[in-house]
Amino acid sequence: MQYDPALDDVADIPPEEVVTRRPSRAGRDLPAAIGVGLGLGVVIVVSLAFRKEAFLYVVGAAVLIGIWELRAALRQASVHAPLLPAAVGSVAMIWAAYTHGPGALTVAWALTCAATLLWRGVGPVEGAGRDVLGGVFVATYPTYLVGFAIMLLAPDDGVGRMLVFLITTVCSDVGGYAAGVLFGRHPMAPSISPKKSWEGFGGSVLLCIVGGSVTVHLFLDASWVVGIALGIGVACLATLGDLMESLIKRDLGIKDMSNILPGHGGIMDRLDSLIVVAPVVWAVLALLVPA
Repeated sequence: MQYDPALDDVADIPPEEVVTRRPSRAGRDLPAAIGVGLGLGVVIVVSLAFRKEAFLYVVGAAVLIGIWELRAALRQASVHAPLLPAAVGSVAMIWAAYTHGPGALTVAWALTCAATLLWRGVGPVEGAGRDVLGGVFVATYPTYLVGFAIMLLAPDDGVGRMLVFLITTVCSDVGGYAAGVLFGRHPMAPSISPKKSWEGFGGSVLLCIVGGSVTVHLFLDASWVVGIALGIGVACLATLGDLMESLIKRDLGIKDMSNILPGHGGIMDRLDSLIVVAPVVWAVLALLVPA
């Protein structure tokens, strides 16, 4: 892979400062990352505790910011995804998923894709194919996948299901980070994400199993066996989600989707694992823990 200074943390730093700088092995501003993470956690918990429908507005705001970030990133590849169909479609998909379930979510997604095609179809022919495909990508990732997280919230025990999903997925990030910093020696995918290691993945699996087992029993009164299966699936899919976004960013030649969250990057840098995990958690809980 060709060297890209935009992805190098020390490319613009004078040599004498590089020697004295001691960055985190995991490449984060740890105090900022912890502070922002705790702040986001408070917003989520307060919205769920106040009224679970309030959480829909939190998700909606996050998805709209994610759409803005993803469109800006795609412009690096001369892809100009239409904004209005994606924004309106995101609201429609969230509403459809919460009120009518998977069928309505899929219909709303299909209508959003059709609206993207029609909207871009009135513009210049040059680049139209790229722009439409970019718009479909934005409508699918993150919006359509986030719809599965919204469906977790819909049942009477939806707050518990949402907490199982969020806590177990966060366990993947925390376990992977801690184990990677302490024991990471063998890169998992060095050409995509050099800091992600097999030791870190082991930490993700272990903490996800613990988190899944505890939360499934505590919030849903279900067997710990379900929690183990859920934890293993979450760790695998969360890691895949991280690698997918890393691959997208490297292909586009950017380091983060934005800098809106100090220590984390952009909203999409936090949603990457959640949106990939959401369909699996929804399916597992729907099959094994009926509402």
